[in-house]
Amino acid sequence: MRRAFLSVLTIALVFVIVACQTTASEATLVERFAPCPSSPNCVSSQATDALHGIDPLPFVESVEQIAEIVRGISRTAIVEIDGDYLHATFTSRIFRFVDDVEFLIDREAGVTQVRSASRVGYGDINANRSRVEDLRGRMARAGE
Repeated sequence: MRRAFLSVLTIALVFVIVACQTTASEATLVERFAPCPSSPNCVSSQATDALHGIDPLPFVESVEQIAEIVRGISRTAIVEIDGDYLHATFTSRIFRFVDDVEFLIDREAGVTQVRSASRVGYGDINANRSRVEDLRGRMARAGE
């Protein structure tokens, strides 16, 4: 009887530990993007160097506003939406290169942080910087 009780207690304890760990990991939010690599094929509003740095995008209330803009661009796919975070991919027309673009609504700073990075290659002929500036223009027109 005691052995059965200890087994049940052990199983219950394992479930409690797993539940607590799951809740803690689900509560973790993206606060910073991964740093850009040393190659010139990435821009980020959280980067501090001139090669990779770019101004944040205008503040939006919801990532759904960003998702609507992204969905209106050809060869894009939304990978993840989680709270104030959105991850999308943009695929080039000819060579089918995939770039990852991340958005994070920074409510404290009143801006939308952005990171756009190529998955392959060294240079990108300024494609990621141009993409972010295009998104900036689309967001401004959508806000009018």
